[in-house]
Amino acid sequence: MTDGPQLPMRVGEPGLPTRVRIHEVGARDGLQNEKTVVPTEVKAEFIHRLADAGLSTVEATSFVHPKWVPQLADAEDLFPLLHDLRGIADLPVLVPNARGLDRALALGARRIAVFGSATETFASRNLNRTIDESLAMFEPVVARAKQDSIHVRGYLSMCFGDPWEGPVPVPQVVRVAKALLDLGCDELSLGDTIGVATPGHVRSLLTHLNEAGVPTPAIGVHFHDTYGQALSNTLAALQHGVTTVDASAGGLGGCPYAKSATGNLATEDLVWMLNGLGIETGVDLGRLTATSAWMAERLGRPSPSRTVRALSHKDLSHKES
Repeated sequence: MTDGPQLPMRVGEPGLPTRVRIHEVGARDGLQNEKTVVPTEVKAEFIHRLADAGLSTVEATSFVHPKWVPQLADAEDLFPLLHDLRGIADLPVLVPNARGLDRALALGARRIAVFGSATETFASRNLNRTIDESLAMFEPVVARAKQDSIHVRGYLSMCFGDPWEGPVPVPQVVRVAKALLDLGCDELSLGDTIGVATPGHVRSLLTHLNEAGVPTPAIGVHFHDTYGQALSNTLAALQHGVTTVDASAGGLGGCPYAKSATGNLATEDLVWMLNGLGIETGVDLGRLTATSAWMAERLGRPSPSRTVRALSHKDLSHKES
């Protein structure tokens, strides 16, 4: 008699990708809303541990003005501590404007991301601009990055629902997504910022994007688990052919615009599901779980990831016995 398997039985489904690239956002999106400042050395070790667990893309930080995101004010100090990871993991950084791009390029960043909105209200509140004005701001940033052969990701928030505007019409999202690609973005990350998406809505948006000329390989998905739908929405995206999924180690992060938001899809929960489906990720779940448990200790609270809690409890049970 055992306590149960450490890994799920692998039972695949026809039509699913054979491999998924996890775009790990815990070190940037996960930590940016922490009230207590995380020391730079702890962030650097966190990123190294994530790379050591097999994550090939780890979003490192954001070159926004420190006034707006104090938690990431140490970007210039942090990024040089990661130089030894070059060739091991991609380290994209978020840049809001031309000044942010200058700071990122000066430190040798080779992958950047811009952050747009599918709704006017969020664009106004987050960027202090209209949608079209924000696109105009991104245009020279993307153009200069592409001149230097920098990979550019376009984040698009509020793709499924907005706390002020409600459900977001699919054609509205398609218009802004297409505009980001037309600027020169290499890939899009479709954000369910307040976690209201459901699988049918996901399939509809992906289908309409394809019909508008946005190819599936250029699409990544970024789901929040506010209503417990992140994994089911991810599966819907995989069934459509999407192979890039954003996730946050230990489920770090949340949405300040939705009450009871439980944050980003936990990377461990995603890896558990993908392992069970026989989909390769290159991620060592044991090392990843240990990393998230380590970070949770430094943040002074338990990890919200169900998989981290389950596997950590199992390890404690084995130690006690």
